[in-house]
Amino acid sequence: MTTATLPTPGTWTDSKRYLWPLGALVLTLPLVGTFAYQATGWAAMLWIGFAIFYVLIPLADKLLGEDNANPPDAVMPALAADSYYRWALFASIPVYMGVWVYMLWFASTVAMPWYGWLGCAFTLGIGCGLAINIGHELGHQTSPLERFLAKLVLAPGAYGHFYTEHNRGHHIRVATPEDPATSRFGESFYEFFPRCIIGSFKSAWQIEAKRLKREGKSVWHYSNDNLQSWGMTLVFWTAITVWLGWTALAMVVVAAIYGGSLLEVVNYLEHYGLKRQQRADGSFERCQPHHSWNSNHVVTNVLLYHLQRHSDHHANPTRGYQTLRNFEDVPRLPSGYAAMILIAYFPPLWFRMMDPK
Repeated sequence: MTTATLPTPGTWTDSKRYLWPLGALVLTLPLVGTFAYQATGWAAMLWIGFAIFYVLIPLADKLLGEDNANPPDAVMPALAADSYYRWALFASIPVYMGVWVYMLWFASTVAMPWYGWLGCAFTLGIGCGLAINIGHELGHQTSPLERFLAKLVLAPGAYGHFYTEHNRGHHIRVATPEDPATSRFGESFYEFFPRCIIGSFKSAWQIEAKRLKREGKSVWHYSNDNLQSWGMTLVFWTAITVWLGWTALAMVVVAAIYGGSLLEVVNYLEHYGLKRQQRADGSFERCQPHHSWNSNHVVTNVLLYHLQRHSDHHANPTRGYQTLRNFEDVPRLPSGYAAMILIAYFPPLWFRMMDPK
């Protein structure tokens, strides 16, 4: 695979450098609805964040187009070591935690009709889904601090198993029938979702059980990565229930389920129908750039920390988001993730658009 044409190292600058904090800003989407509701008294306003995510962001992707630029090899070491990018990612964590707590407090203390409550829950669920992506980026780093923060940020949405299964399961088995997080050709999202959820939980537990057994420890040992993050979830959910009551717990559960579904619909579209060839001995060829669907639509790439440059991510899992490269001649999604998520919810439209590709 060849990378896109590069500018000369001496003139190169990261055109998105000061856009990366938007990844933290988008986590405040739920607040827009609460402010609008308080200003107008219209409960429908509590769905504004939902509309922004599914309408305005895809439109922005369409209007602003794609960014195919790559950093030159000469600047990669300095770019990877630049602490600005690390702190731009870290900034999203207190934003998410603060919004999560505020939304639960708001929904538990402010009177609203049932459809307004659902607007709060589903918009908070978008935040939970975006936070899983933050945990994804942090979990791929080698620093103990970032790995701890990955488990922490996955905890409010009860998705701690993702830390284990994604890094030590999905990245090994991607684009094979053995991977629960790879969608199969002709499989709808609604068929994929339960298969992926069940398979991922099972895989995460088995991976940790094998690791701990090699170390002579029980699967229930406190060093079990799944148990650590699930323990944080228990603390968060218990504390919020004691403080705000059962209504808050109900919203936590709805938001977590919807947030998890967002992560899984992204999994669905990232490798749909792509399969590594199996060798005579039963093993599979090495994962190649053409085993992932990619997109360079600039808005969702900024908001998702280059998650859409998925081929390079699978080739270099520990590479920081700022250094992920675009590849030419790899499978391309027609639009950014925000639009493709909507299309995946309608299987006939998805199959009509994607199967020929």
